[in-house]
Amino acid sequence: MSTAQPTQATRRPRWHRRARHALAHSLRVRLVALFLLLAMAMAATFLFGMQRALSVGWREAARPLVADYVDRLAAEVGSPPSVARAQALVQRLPVTVRISGPQVNWSSHTDAPDRVNRRGEDRWQSDWSADDWRRNEPRLLERTTADGHRIQFSLNRQIWHTRPRLVGWITLAVLLAMTALAYARVRRLLRPLDDIRAGALRFGQGDFGQPIPVHHAARPDELGELAATINTMGGDIHQMLEAKRALLLAISHELRSPLTRARLNTELLPETLEVQPSRDALLRDLGLMRDLITDLLESERLASPHAALQREPTDLAALVAEVTASLPGAAAVQQHIAPDLPAVALDRTRVRLLLRNLLENALRHSADASQPPSLQVQVDKPAQGQHRGQGVRITVRDHGPGVPEDQLPHLAQPFYRADAARERATGGVGLGLYLCKLVAQAHGGTFSVRNAQPGLEVQVVLPA
Repeated sequence: MSTAQPTQATRRPRWHRRARHALAHSLRVRLVALFLLLAMAMAATFLFGMQRALSVGWREAARPLVADYVDRLAAEVGSPPSVARAQALVQRLPVTVRISGPQVNWSSHTDAPDRVNRRGEDRWQSDWSADDWRRNEPRLLERTTADGHRIQFSLNRQIWHTRPRLVGWITLAVLLAMTALAYARVRRLLRPLDDIRAGALRFGQGDFGQPIPVHHAARPDELGELAATINTMGGDIHQMLEAKRALLLAISHELRSPLTRARLNTELLPETLEVQPSRDALLRDLGLMRDLITDLLESERLASPHAALQREPTDLAALVAEVTASLPGAAAVQQHIAPDLPAVALDRTRVRLLLRNLLENALRHSADASQPPSLQVQVDKPAQGQHRGQGVRITVRDHGPGVPEDQLPHLAQPFYRADAARERATGGVGLGLYLCKLVAQAHGGTFSVRNAQPGLEVQVVLPA
């Protein structure tokens, strides 16, 4: 039995990609990296400066001391050189000794390789560095006895390699601890940015009830001042939105009464041949104004974050049949209703408004099309990996000219009409699709528009 392999979308990226992404998009990671670079640069500069200062300032002072000490070591080895004394000296001090001459040829470390200098003299590789050769400092650690033997002294580097380098490990541990402390401190300093981001998202969704918390409100820092400024801006925007909503509601309510009286007076006009055309045109215009006011009121109610829906179990197929029966010209719509639709709790009035606007929009732009519009209602099953139940997908498509691709994101905005494909004579005022989007979002669903080539296709998904 084969096991499912993880897909590219679910597989976690490699560590270096995650690190590169964090370094490119995380301010706190960049600050910690800057701290580390500065710390290493300062440490390297300090060490280099101290080394240069010591090498320049103390070289001349240490030269006679080293020369005197080497004379004492050579005297202790003796003339002729004593191998036993040299061995005791090597065991007592971290030095290496090499004796060469007519009688004694001995080296304390026989496994060290040799090299020859420019003058052909045999030198011990581990004794001197290149800088020592340039400065001719090996002469300080070399002595010639009276009987012609040459004694060479050098530091035993093998001891420094075999001893545990505790200083390096301690330095690394301190550096890691400092990095952790710096990251924790930077994260604490930048924590108000998370609050500001969450508050900005709330304000963008229309939730102005919870302001952004300001730390140390008595003496705020720059981030605290930024949070307070955004709170003030959010309050001003909230007041502007409330004033606009109140103005629209007041105007709509106030216009209803004179419109009702005007329609009543128009209907009381005599139905004569001279008056009938003007009477019908006036009634049609008054009906459009009434529908516009109703749509404005409904859009303001649905746009409110506290929009109340009168949900009830609804037979969506029967509701579609009811809307198409009451809509002029909807009999030509090609309907495809799935027989196994799940039970859906809907606001019948709002969903009826959604279906009516979608069908009217499709019929309006299919006047000169080769095919009538189509309506599909089917079960919407969640994709693999999505944690949601199934729902209902409503798809309405016309076969008209469609709209340019750059205008698709704006079709569901209030009072937006595409100039090329949605003229005034055929397109209304631009509230139909906006209301459909509000109804879908109020039910917790989704709303999308795309060009179907030819025509325009609108999809609404309502969760069951």
